[in-house]
Amino acid sequence: MAMLFMAPKVRSDSWVKHLRAQDCGLDLRVWPETGPADEIEFILCWKHPLGELKKYPNLKCIASLGFGVDHILRDPDLPPGVSIARLVDEFMVHAMSEYILTAVLCHTRQFDRFQQDQFQKKWQTRRPLRPQNVRVGIMGLGHLGADAARLLRLLGFQVSGWSRTPKHVEGITAWAGPDAMEEFLAQANVLVCLLPLTRATQGILNSRTFTRLPEGAYLINAARGEHLVEADLLAALDSGHLSGACLDVFREEPLPESHPFWSHPRITVTPHSASLTDPRTVAPQIVENYRRVRSGLAPRHVIDIEKGY
Repeated sequence: MAMLFMAPKVRSDSWVKHLRAQDCGLDLRVWPETGPADEIEFILCWKHPLGELKKYPNLKCIASLGFGVDHILRDPDLPPGVSIARLVDEFMVHAMSEYILTAVLCHTRQFDRFQQDQFQKKWQTRRPLRPQNVRVGIMGLGHLGADAARLLRLLGFQVSGWSRTPKHVEGITAWAGPDAMEEFLAQANVLVCLLPLTRATQGILNSRTFTRLPEGAYLINAARGEHLVEADLLAALDSGHLSGACLDVFREEPLPESHPFWSHPRITVTPHSASLTDPRTVAPQIVENYRRVRSGLAPRHVIDIEKGY
């Protein structure tokens, strides 16, 4: 049995080093140097070439290099009956929570305004927003959303969450299902998107969503660029209904130089770096899943293909 690393846009050196450190006898191959296709039973991938996965007749597991699996599910020729596993890593969870907290604090402490003042050499005192008076609404209460919610609550923010199905996070007001969306949005001064990307969540950050937020609300999207209807965000910012946005993910990455987000005074752009996968911390669970599959066991963190996460 062999493991294949299939991530054309990712440097493989560090991955090979840390995976082999977990198992010196690991038969690890790097695409496109696959060897005999029938020997590949485990594929570790990120944004693979569409149609490539169906070429391996004995494939038993496809493992994502990140939390999301939408890059796998976009393939119309996925081999049937093959398990798809995602990563669940406490270091990545903590990194995402740090990013969300930083973005919220930069907004409430008005660092974006201070930066504009600095460029204009303007000395302007601005009163920060008190956490007790700021209601943060998190879309998505999985591993990432729940951890971010707990951290924000510790600092005194009023935190609520929305998810497709009911979730319980201690101390957090939780809404669930489409019927609860409007009530959830109406109380969110800061809206954070940490949803998985599915057919149901594609384009969910749109004009309808924005108009249901309070006047002056702030948007943070660290999930997927496809969640956001970009023209609707620009319109909401230019009308003044939204006060600003912090965006880490985009429909086209890298973000084109001509894109209006780069120069918009109320948008903070970061280069899809909120929570980066570290081969050192995730190699153990990948190799564990590889061993489980070799032993005939189901891999851990298998996703529901119908749900998309």
